[in-house]
Amino acid sequence: MPKTIVITGASDGIGAAGARRLSADGHTVVVVGRSPEKTAAIAAELGVESHVADFTRLDDVRELAGRLRSRHQRIDVLVNNAGGVFGDRTPTADGFEKTLQVNHLAPFLLTDLLLDVLISSRATIVATSSIAARLYGHLDLDDLGNARRYSANKAYGDAKLANILTTRALHDRFHGDGLAAAAFHPGVVATGFASDTTSTAMKLVYANPLARRFIAGPDRGADQLVWLSTSAPGTDWRSGEYYEKRSVASRVNPQSRDDDLARRLFDVSSDLVRAGS
Repeated sequence: MPKTIVITGASDGIGAAGARRLSADGHTVVVVGRSPEKTAAIAAELGVESHVADFTRLDDVRELAGRLRSRHQRIDVLVNNAGGVFGDRTPTADGFEKTLQVNHLAPFLLTDLLLDVLISSRATIVATSSIAARLYGHLDLDDLGNARRYSANKAYGDAKLANILTTRALHDRFHGDGLAAAAFHPGVVATGFASDTTSTAMKLVYANPLARRFIAGPDRGADQLVWLSTSAPGTDWRSGEYYEKRSVASRVNPQSRDDDLARRLFDVSSDLVRAGS
């Protein structure tokens, strides 16, 4: 049965690859991107609806949610795919560290603003996470923006860890209402990701032309995005879990399984994004 699927970060990389596959399979795809030109190009290629939103501005997220609500009484899948790893510690116009806002707070706010539509649709929420959650992440709820211990890698790892914990919290709070949630690591994928970072490690993997010859392309990276969006939670996969290669990840950051931390992060994040409303 065709679904209505909203994909953020869909103007490039695995978001665009996933949009192409899902649209070709007959689903109603809505693409969201930061770049007006790239987003319009993907939308024109596929003949689908598109929206532009810059996740460094939470007002953009609020406007995006309003537009989606006005156009769609039903949203079957929300794919929170937008994100990135950046350079020096930079505050956004909203006062949050940029990596935290783009990767965690903005998609958290979008999900929150669409929550009643998603619950009534018995929707699936999919979050693109990363192995960086295990390699670099260590959340301190008193210093989410890493004012005391900032590095590009740690900020990104923390944000991707927050994606996994939010997935657990969404399952815990709303699965009884029919909502399902999953996070996934797409693998190391040759895209424009990490083009703006000062992280030597990230550039070595993602921006090195030689290394890019040996890593997966966007189509392969989008496999789990498409699988989680179109298969059945409870039958094909378990809600609340973090996936690698279509299986629940076995090697994870210990914090990612801390349900109390997930609950507290959810509450803190709610307070942060609503404070600026």
